[in-house]
Amino acid sequence: MAVMTRWLDPDEQRTWRAFLTATRALTETLDRELQRDAGMPHAYYEILVRLSETPDRRLRMSDLAEATGSSRSRLSHAAARLEAAGWIERQECPTDRRGQIAVLTDAGFAALAAAAPGHVDGVRRHLFDALSPAQVDQLRRISETLADHLRRT
Repeated sequence: MAVMTRWLDPDEQRTWRAFLTATRALTETLDRELQRDAGMPHAYYEILVRLSETPDRRLRMSDLAEATGSSRSRLSHAAARLEAAGWIERQECPTDRRGQIAVLTDAGFAALAAAAPGHVDGVRRHLFDALSPAQVDQLRRISETLADHLRRT
């Protein structure tokens, strides 16, 4: 039995393309600004943020990969670079010999603290300042709905 494709109607097509264009442009702009101003890509910033928000600034690598939406191999590559910069340390997991723990160093916390004001300013200028309070609320609700749906699939 053939599966019938539910093609996008013109409004859905415009919405889909606008969503892709906006999310790509926002991500690329924020990444470019972080690279220019803090010498790190957004993916590294996200790793540092996640570690800074955990007790003792440490997290198991597999949990960090999940939290950042990264594959384990991509996270391992990023962790090697962050470790070379002195921003994180990787330690053996005491309960699992195969596991590792990523630990945010004082230097990594300082790099994050230096990068955060510019990044937050960029998020504000490129996202929130362009939207009304009602649109911000709509964007949050839409994003939460999509995230919940995608977590279940």
